[in-house]
Amino acid sequence: MTEYGARPSFANTHFRSQRELHSLAAPHRIRGRPPSNLHFASDYSNLPAMQPKSPSILECPVGRAVETVGEWWSILILRDAFQGATKFDEFSKNLGIAPNILSRRLAHLTESGMFVRRRYQERPPRYEYVLTDKARDFFPVVAALLAWGNKHLAPKGEAILLANRSDRRPFDPVIVDATDMQPITLANAVIIAGPGASRLMRRRLALLKAMNPAVAPAGD
Repeated sequence: MTEYGARPSFANTHFRSQRELHSLAAPHRIRGRPPSNLHFASDYSNLPAMQPKSPSILECPVGRAVETVGEWWSILILRDAFQGATKFDEFSKNLGIAPNILSRRLAHLTESGMFVRRRYQERPPRYEYVLTDKARDFFPVVAALLAWGNKHLAPKGEAILLANRSDRRPFDPVIVDATDMQPITLANAVIIAGPGASRLMRRRLALLKAMNPAVAPAGD
């Protein structure tokens, strides 16, 4: 197993070709869900990262958020951290994730400021991963994913509900505006340029076909 919190080495991992490596990884990408039985050979995260090049992506807060969080494993790691997991073994057991992949994801989340890595044992040295305020601010995103999943992906009924701590009343999560507490929906929301928007971003926003203040909502 990869040493807790250490970066894995791929020096002894050999493939006949890049095509072979892609063939190992492709089935998992197609299924679109994190496989529970990944092994070292099927970790394709050492391939060159496809970084977004468009300024409209790099300047977008959604794009920056996705870059910070990463992908499904990172979101599931954060989900388990919200539920109390802090140690490498806890994440590994809960997720069934390969140790080298887990090490990479924990390192990324630590480098991006979502976790603080703290030693809890000296011999051998072992570390736990503690949520930061930045990570705690991500919790409403997970709550929204939970609500969306229960609404659209639970044909046999909800297996997990988010509830009020004081009386265990199930929540019905919605995103509201802090000023008037009204729900924010696709029908009433538009996108406008912020103070940090570049000229390129302002031109892009002016050409939006929807969520544009200058374009009437569909059906109107």
